[in-house]
Amino acid sequence: MDAHVAGLFRHPVKGFTPERLNHADLTVGREFPCDRMFAVENGPSGFDPAAPAWISKQKFTVLAAIPKVAAARTAYDEASGVFHASAEGMAPFAGRLAEAEGRAALEAWLTGLLGEEIRGELKVVQAPGHRFMDHPQGHVSIINLASVRDLEARLGREIDPLRFRANLYVEGWPAWVENGWVGRDLMLGFARAKVFKPIVRCVATHVNPATAEVDMEVVKALFDNYGHMHCGIYVHVTDGGRVSVGDAVTTPQDEAAAKEATA
Repeated sequence: MDAHVAGLFRHPVKGFTPERLNHADLTVGREFPCDRMFAVENGPSGFDPAAPAWISKQKFTVLAAIPKVAAARTAYDEASGVFHASAEGMAPFAGRLAEAEGRAALEAWLTGLLGEEIRGELKVVQAPGHRFMDHPQGHVSIINLASVRDLEARLGREIDPLRFRANLYVEGWPAWVENGWVGRDLMLGFARAKVFKPIVRCVATHVNPATAEVDMEVVKALFDNYGHMHCGIYVHVTDGGRVSVGDAVTTPQDEAAAKEATA
């Protein structure tokens, strides 16, 4: 079956605006480039930049905890390192998050935006090479657009795929086939990856990314219609290479077919 990359996205600051890309260079054993490099503590999280370790997303300013995060429109300039943010009624922000002054300025800007919804002092955190993923081994995430459309049909309403905050969006796979691919190999453009696990969804998907409103119970809809709360898969890159919008994405063969093809 034919399938291709329909969209590529990164999220430089955890919880904030997905940024559309034309291509990305995937690296063996690493996360998606420039994805979740920074996070904003919502009160002390216990994160230690000198000994970075995975911490639950609930410790940060994410949609699952603060839907109003989606009211910020953000963009990261990789060449200059400048992070931009804007929101209705707010003066725009621009600053380098690699510098203490820029981090402090963003913390103040977000405090003004989020107001009473925060539970403690906001602090931008980072560590060289560390990524603030939802799962400690969730390196690269993929959404099958046919699965989203199947859920749309069950609910009778449109679902913005960006609710799922994935890195790759694939067109051409049958709905939900990806849930049975754990441990299987697939090609993503010129990179190769192994499927790690289906992604268990949380209430972050309930937030409309365009309006910052909680307007849909996606987790309940998944369980009611399919008996699980999965949408999308995590993969690990096993052979690095470039993936671009429009590139082919292979479909793993089942074991019987693979043995027959090599017999």
